[in-house]
Amino acid sequence: MKSFVDYSSNSDFSIHNIPFGVAVFNKEYIGCCTRIGDQVIDLATLYDLGYFEDIEGLDDNVFEAYTINEFIELGKPVTNAVRTKIQTLLQEGSALSKDQKTIEEAFYDLDKVKMMMPVHIPNYTDFYSSIEHATNVGKMFRDPANALLPNWKHLPVGYHGRASSIVVSGTEINRPKGQMKPADAEKPVFGPCKQLDFELEMAFIVNKNTEMGESISTKDAEDAIFGMVVFNDWSARDIQSWEYVPLGPFLAKNFGSSISPWVVTLEALEPFRTASPKQDPEVLDYLKFEGDKNYDINLEVYIQPENGDQNLICESNYKYMYWNMTQQLAHHTVNGCNVEVGDMYASGTISGSDPKSFGSMLELTWRGQNPISLSNGEERKFIEDNDTVTMKAWAEKDGVRVGFGEVSGKIIPTL
Repeated sequence: MKSFVDYSSNSDFSIHNIPFGVAVFNKEYIGCCTRIGDQVIDLATLYDLGYFEDIEGLDDNVFEAYTINEFIELGKPVTNAVRTKIQTLLQEGSALSKDQKTIEEAFYDLDKVKMMMPVHIPNYTDFYSSIEHATNVGKMFRDPANALLPNWKHLPVGYHGRASSIVVSGTEINRPKGQMKPADAEKPVFGPCKQLDFELEMAFIVNKNTEMGESISTKDAEDAIFGMVVFNDWSARDIQSWEYVPLGPFLAKNFGSSISPWVVTLEALEPFRTASPKQDPEVLDYLKFEGDKNYDINLEVYIQPENGDQNLICESNYKYMYWNMTQQLAHHTVNGCNVEVGDMYASGTISGSDPKSFGSMLELTWRGQNPISLSNGEERKFIEDNDTVTMKAWAEKDGVRVGFGEVSGKIIPTL
């Protein structure tokens, strides 16, 4: 496929992608959109001008909305048809390519729009599905010889997080404050977090509602997953280490998480499927799956100090995940937990075996013992005030590139 819209060969947003998001156009109105290169396309206008009239099931202009929830709830027969139609319209020689009036009305330069939260998120769950990350944390905080807890290889460990504090890329995050207990202190102290961290994650979004008592099998899970975003699970390590026993993360996590604004569909990621790591011991029947259920997605993390340059500090890959999305959703619902359209499920920190692939400052600096040197001469054990953390994700194979853009967030002082 070749588009009539020009874009660079290394663009995340090729004609093979066609992601979905929500934007403010001309500082006037909000609507659903897609992107190719550096052009953002107003889908509500394309609908009004009749470009989707042949798609069965798309009876209303669901793109005149503040989120993509109503659109994705239509299900994959409709959403896949819309994505395929957009690809056709963007090809050279298409009817749209010759419709200059519509192009002027519906196409916007990227710097002329403001990206919004793409979905309303009713519920959010964070998993813990990278064996390298879980092992590293176990070595630091527990017994190095028995880093993984007994349940870890038998089920996708997770916890229910806070949906209300998930924000779109570019939103500043206040340094959290709370209780901490320094190693040399007899009792806890209160104040701003001193060990603020990021966690490099991906997250998937579901497109359906289920009733209480229903389960989603690994076989049916992909039909219930619309797409993915890049996810930064900000973490206050010193608050976390004091609070997490016995019920797990709480204030150390719920102060903020950041997501990329473009939701990339599973269909766009299809060419990049890859095998998951071998699971040993054998999992229970409800967690078994067939075929390649992981994806070869390159991941990078950058730290930029105030008035400084970006520093690449991590290079990882989503294919390292021990537990895949279908297993995560199957486990989440096996007890009859109902899901809602827009629910978000984060992967947990994505780390590989190479220290350069560790997906958190906790691991990269080994709990502050090995500081990272920045290009301006400063060092970092954890994230400082006015640092900006940026995560990027893309897949590339046989000349086809599909990416997510980036999720970026700046840490500002405690209120």
